[in-house]
Amino acid sequence: MRCCALTVFYILLAILLFGVLILVHEFGHFITAKLSGVQVNEFSLFMGPAIWKKQKGETLYSLRCIPIGGYCAMEGEDGDSDNPRAFGNAKVWKRLIILVAGSAMNFLIGFLITVLVVSLSGDYLRTTQIALIEEGRPFEQVLQVGDEFYSIDGERVYVGSDITMLLDRDDSGVHDLVVIRDGEKLHLADVPLKRDYGTEEQKFYGFSIGIEEKSFGGVLSYSWNNCRDFVRMVRMGLSDLFTGKAGLKDMSGPVGIVSVVTEQSVQSETVGDGVLYVLYMFGFIAINLAVMNLLPIPALDGGRVVCLLVTAAAGKFLRRKLNPKYEAYLNGAFMILLLAFMALITFKDIFQLFT
Repeated sequence: MRCCALTVFYILLAILLFGVLILVHEFGHFITAKLSGVQVNEFSLFMGPAIWKKQKGETLYSLRCIPIGGYCAMEGEDGDSDNPRAFGNAKVWKRLIILVAGSAMNFLIGFLITVLVVSLSGDYLRTTQIALIEEGRPFEQVLQVGDEFYSIDGERVYVGSDITMLLDRDDSGVHDLVVIRDGEKLHLADVPLKRDYGTEEQKFYGFSIGIEEKSFGGVLSYSWNNCRDFVRMVRMGLSDLFTGKAGLKDMSGPVGIVSVVTEQSVQSETVGDGVLYVLYMFGFIAINLAVMNLLPIPALDGGRVVCLLVTAAAGKFLRRKLNPKYEAYLNGAFMILLLAFMALITFKDIFQLFT
């Protein structure tokens, strides 16, 4: 009974946090549009038919029934408008700020969530420095206690958890490292590092990472590096998709994410640990949304930024204004493809959930 109650609690918490991330993103567009003098016709949480609406001044505030996304509808956003306060009539730099503000707010909330989780998780922080090397390891003549991992196979090491994550990505067991020793960077080529130490149930690399007591500056620094790591994970995930290391089965939408986060949270020793895990994952999701929304793909903020820059360049150098309806057609077509893809991922998540 307790397990069922905790499951429902974590599911509701995850759904609430999804709503918060969407609201924060759209609020970024909303507040910068208002501050820039652009007319906002509607501010909506979620999509589809409205289940609640309220008109306040020039803006309609609404809550819609399909819990996917949301929007901040600005005057003249997808076409020409004679309204001097239309989005298309605002200065280019103002439009850029408005378009980027959603992702900026997601990154900010992701950083704040990470700071909160790091602050509440124990009294120590993991470093990137070697504290112990087990005897008989093949690398003990190469690495030394006190060495600080700087990069592994060309990828920066931001936090302690990066070390095993980056080592696990290469099955060869031979890695190129850069460590900081006595304040200087040292390049180490072809270092043998394999998970072949420990028990049959769990294998280790044969070295341990140090810890340090928390401090205010340490928490901020660790949280910032964690967010940098989150950004890198998005890039590595996209790279894995393009190279075939990952496929559709490895992707998850809101249903899959809530399912996995809930399952892991229920297994936590305490409810507090479970809540911290949910918050940590949504800190990662917030950063993920910030990066993904800035990809140069039509229908996403990044695609609209590219269109804005192309339009501005055409107006300045070609002395002609591009018809905004073509951008609207392009964004509309990609939005349909994006929604179809999200529906496919959601169906896959639901199917896996029941099978």
